[in-house]
Amino acid sequence: MAQLLPQYQRMLHLSHCTMSSHIHRNPPFRAEHLGSLKRPQYLLENRFAVDKNEAISEHLTPLEDQAIKEIVETQVKLGFRAISDGEYRVGIFMEILFLWQRLQAVLSRRHMFWGTLFPGLDGFEEIKNPGIEMFRLYVPDIAAFTESGHKPGETVICTGKIKHTGESTYLEQVEYLKTLLPKERWGEIKLTLAAPNWYHLRYAEGKAYPKDVYRKDAEYFNDIAAAYQAELDILHKAGLRNKHDQANSTTIEELFDAYINFYNDCIPKAPAEMHIGIHLCRGNFVISRHFSEGGYDRIATKLFRDLNVSTYYLEYDTPRAGGFEPLRSLPKNKNVILGVITSKFPEMEDIEEMKKRIYQAAEMVAKGSGQTKEDALKRLGVSPQCGFASHAEGNLIDIEGMKKKLALLRQIADEIWPGEP
Repeated sequence: MAQLLPQYQRMLHLSHCTMSSHIHRNPPFRAEHLGSLKRPQYLLENRFAVDKNEAISEHLTPLEDQAIKEIVETQVKLGFRAISDGEYRVGIFMEILFLWQRLQAVLSRRHMFWGTLFPGLDGFEEIKNPGIEMFRLYVPDIAAFTESGHKPGETVICTGKIKHTGESTYLEQVEYLKTLLPKERWGEIKLTLAAPNWYHLRYAEGKAYPKDVYRKDAEYFNDIAAAYQAELDILHKAGLRNKHDQANSTTIEELFDAYINFYNDCIPKAPAEMHIGIHLCRGNFVISRHFSEGGYDRIATKLFRDLNVSTYYLEYDTPRAGGFEPLRSLPKNKNVILGVITSKFPEMEDIEEMKKRIYQAAEMVAKGSGQTKEDALKRLGVSPQCGFASHAEGNLIDIEGMKKKLALLRQIADEIWPGEP
């Protein structure tokens, strides 16, 4: 079954109704990755040439097709079942300047995790050089710009009533992947969508939408939720079954509650066969920098029990993610994919140490659910903590290094869950 994976600050899920006690499996698979994969140099060079008006965009399509074909073959060869196109068709163009070892980045088109959903909806418009006053300066990606003296080069804003157009901007990606896989594997295609709250979270209070269009957040959320429902329906009809989504008058706790309800309203009509997971992203920016740190302790109970998704893709590659104790709050009908392998750097993890960590996580899940460690282990899998290329050039690791990491993930999964996909 294919999966859709939103990410926290880009994520998605199910509805207010109580979830079934059924555990969604295959997907998620024992060995997973988060969607974005390192792009070949020939594709990057041609993308940058198009951005500089040195080449025409039509020439990119056959290059993208070839690159996607190659990366699909790589995923299949390495034994991965959930297959993505590496997010190779997403338009990401960045000029990167290193000065005294500090990164300064100017975004000239679209950063990957924004995706194409919002710009493709009625009621949203892309604008260039937005004023910094419209953003919440503490939101991680905005802070990354401002600390180096820059600001986002573009963004997408609400200008009118939000409505789905009836056409999905992701459909072409899914259809091409279907040509590269046998029909019995179409349901394993994985797609990542932007979080429904993305263009609410990053804007200062009162800046997410015009007051003459929406009077309050609930009205804005309702129309985005309806657009998400329409998007999921289109993608499901195309064969997709696997998705993952990353000083105020409202407190952080109130905003968290509102976002949980918002996500739960986005897919009340999602078919039971559609697997929906969520990746909580801590940042995966240029030169492998992260944005956020801290454990899941404060949010664990509401995150795991109130957010109606089947699977959580959690970052656990460094001590800044905290311990596994929050997993004691995981209900018996939900899965966790443990991102214990870093996609940021080429140094290889010790396989025995990684297996030990997964067993430790299983102990925490078992302790909270009253299950045996063996039963808790059935609800776990392993992955990198995030994608290998959440921006154009990707992390500080080359393609061969990425392949070694993916092979390590498959080996870990085979040794802990022998014979399982």
